[in-house]
Amino acid sequence: MADTLERVKALFIEKLEIKAEALTPEATLESLGLDSLDKIEFVFTLEDEFKISFPERKIELNTVQDVINIIDKLIAEKQAKA
Repeated sequence: MADTLERVKALFIEKLEIKAEALTPEATLESLGLDSLDKIEFVFTLEDEFKISFPERKIELNTVQDVINIIDKLIAEKQAKA
């Protein structure tokens, strides 16, 4: 999980130019300046980085921790199927 957090933080910094100190687990994506289109584009970035697929159904990505949780869950599910 710590690895996931660091990789997600790096993507926020690189792709969205968000300052590292703003990237706390409880920070909301809205407070970081992401609108709905930004969230969708960032999901594609996360899928490429982590080699996972987000489900078609709506998922709640409100905070940085939500992003980390869903990535860890999807990675675990992928590994369980392998």
